[in-house]
Amino acid sequence: MANVVAGGSPMIVWNEGGKRFETDDKKAYLEYVLRNNGKVMDLVHTFVPPSKRGLGLASHLTLAAFNHASSHSLSIIPTCSYISETFLRRNPSWNSVLYKEIGESKI
Repeated sequence: MANVVAGGSPMIVWNEGGKRFETDDKKAYLEYVLRNNGKVMDLVHTFVPPSKRGLGLASHLTLAAFNHASSHSLSIIPTCSYISETFLRRNPSWNSVLYKEIGESKI
């Protein structure tokens, strides 16, 4: 199980050089590509190994990415199917962070 910080959330690390958010053991991660001169984060892939599934790690990784984007005035393109089809349906308040040209037609 990933290390857990106070409050029960797993430790998620921003790996700027690797362009991903990851658990501290690096086994679960969310990869992104910067677009539009670094103003847009395209969240392209979320991976959680079978041994760690069911713990909510994909959601925690996605929240870390959305919080990061929000605090750095970045927009998000939710290319990853988990994010566009599951996370945003469960958390519609995050639609405000979406890149407008994509967000209005895709979600």
